[in-house]
Amino acid sequence: MSILRDDFLWGGAVAANQFEGAWNADGKGPSTSDMCTNGSHKVPKRVTRTILPDTLYPSHEAIDFYHHYEEDIALFAEMGFKCFRTSINWTRIFPTGMEQEPNEKGLEFYDRVFDCCKKYGIEPLVTISHYELPFALVEKYNGWEGRELIGLFEKYCHVIFERYRGKVKYWLTFNEINAGTMPMGTILSTGTFKGYEGPITEVPDKPQERYQALHHQFVASAKVVKYAHEHYPEYRMGNMICFITSYPLTCNPDDIVRNQESMRETNWYCSDVMVRGEYPAYAKRLWERKGISLKIEDGDLEILREGTVDFYTFSYYMSNCITVDPNAQGTGGNIVATGAKNPYLEASAWGWQIDPKGLRYTLNEIYDRYRIPLMVVENGLGAYDEKGPDGIVHDTYRIDYLRRHIEQMKEAVKDGVDLMGYTPWGCIDLVSASTGEMAKRYGFIYVNKFDDGTGDLTRERKESFAWYKKVIASNGEEL
Repeated sequence: MSILRDDFLWGGAVAANQFEGAWNADGKGPSTSDMCTNGSHKVPKRVTRTILPDTLYPSHEAIDFYHHYEEDIALFAEMGFKCFRTSINWTRIFPTGMEQEPNEKGLEFYDRVFDCCKKYGIEPLVTISHYELPFALVEKYNGWEGRELIGLFEKYCHVIFERYRGKVKYWLTFNEINAGTMPMGTILSTGTFKGYEGPITEVPDKPQERYQALHHQFVASAKVVKYAHEHYPEYRMGNMICFITSYPLTCNPDDIVRNQESMRETNWYCSDVMVRGEYPAYAKRLWERKGISLKIEDGDLEILREGTVDFYTFSYYMSNCITVDPNAQGTGGNIVATGAKNPYLEASAWGWQIDPKGLRYTLNEIYDRYRIPLMVVENGLGAYDEKGPDGIVHDTYRIDYLRRHIEQMKEAVKDGVDLMGYTPWGCIDLVSASTGEMAKRYGFIYVNKFDDGTGDLTRERKESFAWYKKVIASNGEEL
């Protein structure tokens, strides 16, 4: 008998802006990600206000899922996917976000994608907004700092909820919404960079704007969750958190308290609002520390209480250490670049510390806090994949990474955690969100597309493809 539930949602995860391509096809408008150039581990990607000639914008073609979706979903089905986490490009439905009527061709594309999933018995898990805000809303309202975006987001959600009834049951409102608590989230998530051009690492950091934008996202999320519960009782609505697990570097009480503050600010602040329906007790002091004064309108707090999510999803790639010691050795990371090196852990080529046991710890911490079903919707190893003499990528390092994390997921289930599913990130190679490169590959499927924009886009199975197929078929028993 398997440890995981019989209806466990095995699958994979992607994002529209990182793999669809066809950035201006069939009426689609430019999103924030469409205005970002390529970059690398060493050179940050840049954001531009106009599309520059002779400049590579990776999202414009990406891996062209737009024209390869049937082939790709068939490959997912071959692996045995029960679930496919993808997202909808807001600008395919409303090119600027401000139109009165949706773009029918955009709606038809997702009809085809979801119908194709249904053909293979794959359940779509749809992120409504995944790092691809309409760029016109940045230029007009400074992104989510403008309260006007709440109504525009509601309009967008009402359209897709009605259109995809019977095709999509599981919805996540915002991808990694807590990116808004971090400077990198200015471009990725909140869109509060009106008028800025330059490296994404040098965008001016304005916590007041980010946290006001986050408040508007919370209200928008709660409103559409409440609307879905009232009009589509079959829908299950979730949140999505970029979980950056951290430990105190030492048993110095100052490190312990600093780590508690970091966990609250980075991980708990957003989900406390979305799951519990209210700002946490520590929020006031956090705002004071950052010099933030939120404009909360009448009725907002009531809406937050009425629009709590049904299940909790998160990404988990790595863990960090937190210390007050300014001389501690630092390490790289996912969105959060500041952390101390953990002497007990190894790291990926990008400096992300590999911590499978941290996933068990994290699942337990989240479940103890909220007691609603959980789902790991991103986890994976970004690596330089090279083909062997036989022309196949033998990514045993990826298999090892995923195996160790699945083992710890099972331990968490034994601990009593209610775990719904697992969708590793980038199940097919795609453009990196943080660096804009193709070289950082995550997939079970290799795509012949490279950092200079070349490649014939052919798809090839990696060694991990057959391994993951076996894992799914055995419900996680054969690792």
